[in-house]
Amino acid sequence: QVQLVESGGGSVQAGGSLRLSCAASGNTYSAYCMGWFRQAPGKEREGVAGFLIGGERRYYADSVKGRFTISQDNAKNTLYLQMNSLKPEDTAMYYCAATLPFACYYDRIRAADFGSWGQGTQVTVSS
Repeated sequence: QVQLVESGGGSVQAGGSLRLSCAASGNTYSAYCMGWFRQAPGKEREGVAGFLIGGERRYYADSVKGRFTISQDNAKNTLYLQMNSLKPEDTAMYYCAATLPFACYYDRIRAADFGSWGQGTQVTVSS
């Protein structure tokens, strides 16, 4: 099992930027599919970005393409989500998640495929 801890959330005005971090500990995540999800009140959890560690395979939801970038720092065992040109509709609790590599080979990442989750970090974008 891998333990995940998110940080970097906060409040920002529309058009601003934030960088979320996800520190992983426990089992190595060298063979993991890592994902960022978000959930707004009253809405389902949505897969935002996915990254296959070691495979360089990336996924982005259409709603964030061109604005968000998922990356990793192997030396720090940390996953990042750089969020630019933020919009009020990006407001949500953001979660980091990990699972086996298979989950990164679909046309999108699905919350049901991920077994390890962080506690979440809140992102609020005001207009």
